[in-house]
Amino acid sequence: MSYIAIAVTLLLSLLLARPAGLYMAQVFNYERTGLDRWVGWLEKPVFAIGGIRKENYSWKQYALAAVLSNAVMMLLVYLIFRFQGVLPLNPSGIASMEPTLAFNTAISFMANTNLQHYSGESGLSYLSQMLAIVFMMFTSPATGLAVGIAIIRGLTGKPLGNFFVDMVRGITRILLPISFVLALVFVALGVPQTLEPTALGHTLEGMTQEIARGPVASFLSIKELGNNGGGFFGVNSAHPFENPDAVSNLLQILLMLLLGTGLPFTYGKMVGNKKQGRVLFVSMAMMFIVFLGISLASENAGNPAVNALGIQHQQGSMEGKEVRFGVAQSALYSVVTTASETGAVNTMHDTLTPIGGLITIGNMMLNTVFGGVGVGFVNVLMYTMIAVFLSGLMVGRTPEFLGKKIEGKEMKLIAVTLIINPMLILLPTALALLTQSDTLSNPGFHGLTQALYEFTSAAANNGSGFEGLGDATPFWNISTGIVMFLGRYFSMIAMLAVAGSLAAKKTVPETSGTFRTDKALFGTVFLGTVLIVGALTFFPALALGPIAEFLTLKP
Repeated sequence: MSYIAIAVTLLLSLLLARPAGLYMAQVFNYERTGLDRWVGWLEKPVFAIGGIRKENYSWKQYALAAVLSNAVMMLLVYLIFRFQGVLPLNPSGIASMEPTLAFNTAISFMANTNLQHYSGESGLSYLSQMLAIVFMMFTSPATGLAVGIAIIRGLTGKPLGNFFVDMVRGITRILLPISFVLALVFVALGVPQTLEPTALGHTLEGMTQEIARGPVASFLSIKELGNNGGGFFGVNSAHPFENPDAVSNLLQILLMLLLGTGLPFTYGKMVGNKKQGRVLFVSMAMMFIVFLGISLASENAGNPAVNALGIQHQQGSMEGKEVRFGVAQSALYSVVTTASETGAVNTMHDTLTPIGGLITIGNMMLNTVFGGVGVGFVNVLMYTMIAVFLSGLMVGRTPEFLGKKIEGKEMKLIAVTLIINPMLILLPTALALLTQSDTLSNPGFHGLTQALYEFTSAAANNGSGFEGLGDATPFWNISTGIVMFLGRYFSMIAMLAVAGSLAAKKTVPETSGTFRTDKALFGTVFLGTVLIVGALTFFPALALGPIAEFLTLKP
């Protein structure tokens, strides 16, 4: 029965992907949509107050606008976190954040990571949750989406557009309408939406229990749709107020996948070749299905263990899982949240089997199994160009992509982008293992995996964690903050530079020798490139972590 539920979930996601993708293409091609009359009035005052005109930016202007505007927003929310203790809408009297924690949290949510080194309900006031966190949950995915769309435009030789126009349209025509409707649905399902303080309950033993609540429904919808992932409560979507039942669990999975699965169709529409979008969608879907199958098999099998009588048996795989949803739905959620770079959890990833944990880390390391809003698809395009370049070298031709020659300048930028990601993961992990071993809750291979997971999650802008790590320290706050910032904005700038370079080139007519990127053969080459270039980069680290842990388990 659980596998039927998974099949239905994936079928619904498939049915939603194409309409979502084509709608996003309408929005960013500046075509008329059915929402124009409802949300168009929101844009006019924003453009007027901000002095925003629809002139086209160069790639440098686009990158500067994205990074500087995000930096200003980080500073504003940092100040809110630092002074939340004396600001209004703080009925529980939560203290202001410590400086390094505020630094980490401001970068985390603006970088679309939502890595939380604080416990949600006890770390932030209602004002911080609404004015700072939810604000960034809209502006951060809108930034990533805008940059992804600009890169697609540049690859086709079109002007990159205007960052502020694209960001505002992404919020008013995509993120805000869907989030508003789904917030109402979540309220109907029992998710709290209130500004009342913590409720007090009286237990059968005569004790008093504090029950946290707040404006959760409005937080939850954009958390999932924008691939944000941070939890209003410390245990995220394992909390019954943040994920009341199977219907809310299904909706959260669909929201996490909606924009990421739709972007290949957006790409196909915007480049004028829908087959190219379908090839990339099918390639990513194949990786997703394979990884999901491995995770389900591993979690259902569980870990071998020895009972009190010394008899070998399979350890119950329900350890750390959400009992309301079971093993299958917990494994599905863990794969979806890391494949979509969301980071929300309905089960604790620290308790996954070694292979189940390996799949979640692998999704984040590749960051191409759909990936997060906008930026995840930018990584897909990066691997696409690598695949085209390698194919061109094998047949002795100058590689061509979308009618533009990929030459040394573009490949140098792509190579640097490809190298920076493992550096951001492996170097800090090595430093943490040398200096912070006391913060790891497990020794040996599993402890290494905890540190590796933390920096992988930070670099990939995912935000989920191998809970059990003592990460609320200045070292982890500062180190992951730096990794999150560089992991987010370095690839954005580099790929905008690639798009700007290709946009300036003349279109080369297609010939019989042109390697077609809209055929099944290219999909195979693309998959091979991702797995060989991407996966093998991290294999030694994975061999010392989850793979070694798996091999040392008693059969």
